[in-house]
Amino acid sequence: MPMLRGFLVLVLFFILGESVRLLLALPVSGGVLGMVVITFTLMVKGSVSDDLARASQGLISVLVLLIMPGVVGVFFTADQFSGQWLAVAAALLAGTFLSVLTTLLLMKAVTARGVSDHE
Repeated sequence: MPMLRGFLVLVLFFILGESVRLLLALPVSGGVLGMVVITFTLMVKGSVSDDLARASQGLISVLVLLIMPGVVGVFFTADQFSGQWLAVAAALLAGTFLSVLTTLLLMKAVTARGVSDHE
């Protein structure tokens, strides 16, 4: 039952993100908006419930399956990118670099905060 409550929280934030996207006609997916809202909510709250942590851990183990639809979509529309290989390659490289850099900076901040909290 705890995992079900965690999934319910995740679905509610997804629905909230989709609602915001539709109401404001934003060109961003509802899932991304929902993740932003849940991130800020958890930052304000300061902790993650056991239910949400358990459901999230279950999703992390099947993360590849969550990414697969996007990969398949790119595969079937690859001919539209045939003349744009340089732009696509630059976007992939820049996006990967920025993701790694953001993760590094975030981990440094979190670990530094954790060390100062334990002293």
